[in-house]
Amino acid sequence: MKKIFIYTDGGSRGNPGPSAIGVVFCNGKGQVCKKYSDYLGDNFTNNEAEYQAVIFALQKFKALFGKKLAESSEVEIRTDSELLVKQLNAEYKVLEPKIQELFLKIWNLKIDFKKVKFTLIPREKNKEADYLVNECLDNQGRTQRLI
Repeated sequence: MKKIFIYTDGGSRGNPGPSAIGVVFCNGKGQVCKKYSDYLGDNFTNNEAEYQAVIFALQKFKALFGKKLAESSEVEIRTDSELLVKQLNAEYKVLEPKIQELFLKIWNLKIDFKKVKFTLIPREKNKEADYLVNECLDNQGRTQRLI
């Protein structure tokens, strides 16, 4: 069985506002394998962005490594979002309709994996994913000019 650690973060400037995600894949030894960031758009809340980061991570894992490896892999999602972790671990109810939809997407994606664990980590242990979010948001406002 393969163990993968995935650090995720989502952020919104304005809440709702411009939002992005950051995802860092690490092997079982904690070594970084892949990093991703993606701009979500201009009207997402911070919580929606956090959920979108997890959805992206699970979908990207299957796209990169295939469903067969997913079925034999233990994935640990590490995030600094207490709400996300407590909702996905069934400690908090999911009341917000948009979050309910995202929750169901994650729940359905989990089926393809041997095990998916959600772990709350301190912000200082999630710096790389946070950096990717902020870099993406910072670069979104910049336009390239051809001279």
